[in-house]
Order: sequence, then structure tokens, then C-alpha cells
Amino acid sequence: MEAFMDFFKESLDIHDVNPRQYSPLVLAYIGDSVFDLIIKHKVVAKGNAPVNKLHQATSQYVKASAQANTFRKIEHFLTEDEMAVFKRGRNAKSGTVPKNADLMDYKTATGFEALIGFLYLDHQYERIIELMKKGVLE
Repeated sequence: MEAFMDFFKESLDIHDVNPRQYSPLVLAYIGDSVFDLIIKHKVVAKGNAPVNKLHQATSQYVKASAQANTFRKIEHFLTEDEMAVFKRGRNAKSGTVPKNADLMDYKTATGFEALIGFLYLDHQYERIIELMKKGVLE
């Protein structure tokens, strides 16, 4: 994984950043994509299928209520620092109203995405996978 990420960043001239300098909503923005990629890879690895079926399967994991449920499964495994990142994301004022989600689930999902984004930008790829195994990849 590290070798791929190094190749990816070097090839595209992407420089390392300090995730502590980013707003929680920016962390959630990238965390959403990282989580989505992990889930899509898991779904596609189950076999070839029509794209709409893949989308439906993926949606069961990435919707706000599912992300909130994933967070509840991993919450007691988090470090103090990880919990602080989650809380910053959960408490951030996004200015958007959830379309098809309970407000608390939406805020919890945003905190979860912020945590994933933080870990990704901090190069803690193994930690992301460890938490995913406890939360959704079991």
C-alpha cells in the first residue's frame, strides 16, 4: 500500500500535507472518497455485476445511517486523538441539510468521514483498514 501511495503522489506531484491544518469538513470531504473507494472495491471484488446493482450494494454501506452504524461499531477502539478528530467533524457546521438522513446520523457520518480523511492524509493506511475490518469488512 505504501509503495502505491508513494508512486501515486510522486507521479501526480502531490505533496504531503499536515491534516491538523485542515478544517474538519475538508477532512470529511476526502474521507468520504477514501471510504467510498474501499467499499466499492469490496463490492466489485464479489464479482462482475450490472453497475446499478453495484451502486445499490455500495449505497447500503455509504449512506449516512450506515456510516453512523459503522462508527458505533468502532467507537470504543478509537484513540483519544482519533475521537477528537471525529468530534470536530461531527460538530462542524456544514451549512447543508441531509436529504435522506436523520440529522444525528448525518453528523455522526460527517465525523466518521473526517476521521477517515485525517487518517488517510496522515498516512495511517493500516489503521484505516484495521478500523474498516472492525466496522464493515468483517
